[in-house]
Amino acid sequence: MSLLDYERRFSQLRANSAGGHKSPHKVAMLTVVIDLIASGDIASNHIPFSEQLKTRFIERLKELGTSNDRPNPHLPFFHLRSEGFWHHQVRPGKSEQYGQLSTVGGPGAIEEHILYAYLDDELFELLQNQYVRELLREALLTNLDDQARAKILRQGNGWDWLECEFTVADYLDMLHKQLAGEQYSKKKHREALKQRLNGRSDSSIEYKHQNISAILVELGLPYIPGYKPASNYQAQLKRAVLAHIAARPGDLTDLSTPAETTPSTPGVINWEKVLDPDLPEQLPQVREPQRQYLARNLNFSEREQRNRKLGERGESFVIDFEQYRLTQAGRQDLAREISWASRDNGDGLGYDILSFDPISEHPLFLEVKTTQSGKYQPFYISENERAFSNDYSDEYRLYRVYQFGDQPKLFVLPGAIEQYAALLPQQYRVSFG
Repeated sequence: MSLLDYERRFSQLRANSAGGHKSPHKVAMLTVVIDLIASGDIASNHIPFSEQLKTRFIERLKELGTSNDRPNPHLPFFHLRSEGFWHHQVRPGKSEQYGQLSTVGGPGAIEEHILYAYLDDELFELLQNQYVRELLREALLTNLDDQARAKILRQGNGWDWLECEFTVADYLDMLHKQLAGEQYSKKKHREALKQRLNGRSDSSIEYKHQNISAILVELGLPYIPGYKPASNYQAQLKRAVLAHIAARPGDLTDLSTPAETTPSTPGVINWEKVLDPDLPEQLPQVREPQRQYLARNLNFSEREQRNRKLGERGESFVIDFEQYRLTQAGRQDLAREISWASRDNGDGLGYDILSFDPISEHPLFLEVKTTQSGKYQPFYISENERAFSNDYSDEYRLYRVYQFGDQPKLFVLPGAIEQYAALLPQQYRVSFG
C-alpha cells in the first residue's frame, strides 16, 4: 500500500457520529502514536496500552474534542482494528475470547486480551519520515488537495517522499522484467517516470536508480546491472524501498524466485568479451538496523548459494571459458587436461575446477560463484573455501560469473579472497564439550 493509500484511509476514518458530532477518539489515538514514534518512545512496531499512551491520549482528546467526548482510550485502541492497518497481538490462550469481542467495556478488557497493537509494517516504516508524519497528521484532520499535499512533502529542492516512492516502484518493475527475461526500455521508463516527478533531469533520475541498486545490494537482493550501485543516498530513499518491500512481501519472494528455477542457457557466446578486467570497486556501506519484517524473508544471495543448478551451469561455463583461454594461448594440450573437480570428486575440496597457467603449466585451482544479478551482488563462501584461498594463494583464482543469461560475464580474483572484500560471518558451528 502506498503513502497516498494511507493518506486516504487516515482522512476517511470510521467514526461514531451520534448527535451529528463525529467522535475524535481515533484521530486522537493515531496522532499520539505518531508523536510517540517521532520522539522515539515507540521505537519498534509494538504499541503497548501504556500509562504514557493513555495520558497523552486524554490530553489530545481535550484539544480535539468537546466536554461530551468521554476520555476512554480503550475504545479507539480496540476499534481502530476496523481500519485495516491497526492490528492486535492477542494474549496467548485468549484468541477465542478475543474473537467474540465486538467492543470493550473498559481498560481491563484490553489488558486481559491484548498484549499490544501494531501497524502494517509498511505504515510503520513510512512513519519514520518526518514529512510523511506531517502529511498523515493533516490527513487525520482534513482532506487535502494535491497542492497542499505537495507543500507538506516537499523538502526544498530535495526529492520528496512521493518522488522516492514512484522511483522505487518503477525501478522494481524494471528489475522484475529483467529477471523474467522480458524486454523493456529504460528510456521509456524514465520518460514516463519524469511525468510524476518535480522537474528532475535525466542524470538525477539515473543517479537515483544507482542509489536504489546500492540499497538492494545491501539487502542481499538482486539489482539492475546497468545501474551501478551508488551508496551516497538519502535515508528517506532506503525507507521507501523498505516500505515497498513491507507492503508487498511477495515482491521479495518473486525477486528471489529465478535463483531456484533452471537458469537459462546462454546463447552464442563472444568469448573475447566475457572477461571483465575491472574488479568491483569497494563501495561504502551505510549501516542501518534491519527492520523486523525483513528477517522473515529469504536472502537472494543465500538462495543462489543453495541453487545447485545455477552453480553447475556457472562451473560448466567457466570450463568452456578456460578451454577457450588455453586454446587461444596455443595450449590445446592443457585445455584437454582441465577437470571438473567438484563434480567428479565432491564439493569439499575448496575449489571447483582444476585448470592451468599456459606459460608455467602450473595448476590453477578455480572456485566459481555465479549470479543472475550484477557485478556487485554479494555472494557466499565457506570457511573451507576461505582457508584454501589462503593456503594456496599463488595458485588460487575465484571466478565470479555474473549476469548469467544470454551474455554472461566474469571477473577473476587471484589469491586470498580476504584481500579484496570484507568477509562477514553468517553462521556458527555449535558443539558440545
